[in-house]
Amino acid sequence: MAASRSLGREFRWLWAAYAVSAYGSGLGFGAFPLIAVLALHASPGQVSALSAVGPAVGALIALPLAPWVEFRRKRPVMIGMDLLRCAVMATIPIAYAFGVLGFVQLLVVSAVVAAAKIAFNAASGAYLKALVRKDDLLVANARFESTNWSSIAIGPPLGGAAIGLFGPVITVVADALSYLLSALGILAIRDREDAPERAGAGRIRVGEVLDGWRHIFGHAGLRALYLNNLLVSGMIMATEPLLAVIMLRQLGFAPWQYALAFAAPCVGGLVGSRLARFVVGRLGVLRVFRIVGTLRAVWLIGLVFLRPGPIGLLTVIAVELAIIVSMSLYTPVLATYRLEQTPKDRIARTLSAWSIGGQAAIATGTALAGLLADATSPRTALGVVGLVILASPLLLPRRTTLDAAETPPQNPDTTTTGFGPSPASRAATSLATSPDTRG
Repeated sequence: MAASRSLGREFRWLWAAYAVSAYGSGLGFGAFPLIAVLALHASPGQVSALSAVGPAVGALIALPLAPWVEFRRKRPVMIGMDLLRCAVMATIPIAYAFGVLGFVQLLVVSAVVAAAKIAFNAASGAYLKALVRKDDLLVANARFESTNWSSIAIGPPLGGAAIGLFGPVITVVADALSYLLSALGILAIRDREDAPERAGAGRIRVGEVLDGWRHIFGHAGLRALYLNNLLVSGMIMATEPLLAVIMLRQLGFAPWQYALAFAAPCVGGLVGSRLARFVVGRLGVLRVFRIVGTLRAVWLIGLVFLRPGPIGLLTVIAVELAIIVSMSLYTPVLATYRLEQTPKDRIARTLSAWSIGGQAAIATGTALAGLLADATSPRTALGVVGLVILASPLLLPRRTTLDAAETPPQNPDTTTTGFGPSPASRAATSLATSPDTRG
């Protein structure tokens, strides 16, 4: 079976490092909104601002980092970003222990973590391409996706139980330690990495910062997928703080129930990611984008019918399950297509542009939803978000778009790597985009 074949020792270390980080983030899923609600007694607007301002500022910080990452060895960048995230996350339990934790500190940590995540993902996408053959890229991306969802299935219930026993910051400690272990795993990789060549010398130029967007918008297929992803990720992630307020404050769900509502459906992520290679073989890339991309968007409106008690909990689980099955199938296909259509010397900048755009969309959607929730109610804002995302399938690519973009621009280095131009986008984005893997 293709999905079970070995991709080599170095990939296993990269996968192990990703897994330990993902499981740490799974334990800390929704940690910042939970801390804001339970420890700082934040308002709905503040909770939404926490989810919006941090990613937005992080995206601005990451903007000049894209060419810096592009023209450096990727493994040291990944290790550095892991250690940075470990250090800043560790300040939260320390401040909490001394009684000085404040809302501003949560914002600053959120921004630094978001910027480091963008730089890490850009470097890891380029590094994955150097480790894995072209024919194995979809398998590799599906393994990352499967690990991502299994970590969310297991982590949040354990994290919710830990919060109930030890307080709201305990999962942040686990998340910080997971970044340290991830750095050690990447350090164990012994693959020799050549330093990237850069035409010209001197400081980073503005044009180099914008090259990622130039590639995306100059490529018909990537442009359509990018715009669609901005809307989908922005709307899905806008629901997280709204649901935190509705479930924890208005409907009286316990933290472990809130965590369970997002953990149980993640079993669907294992199903979708395992099916990705088979479904692409049967339907083709275009139909996966069109059909599965549409299915990601139609379920969110169901959260408007959330009620207290077991029925309400089952409603969230059912909606999230439908979304996650679709996303976990869609994301590895998108990740592979994106790298196949990106030349070697623009991978980091393209992935950075993609992540920065996603963070900006999440920040904008979350901020607008928070303002609407303050002006009306969280449930009304949730309904509006569910209606807006229904327009996202209109942005998905058509056959003529993908056909026109079939041959990516090349440079002399692109065809000599032995694997062909593809990444590890998990995230949502989710969510991945911080535990933003639902987006």
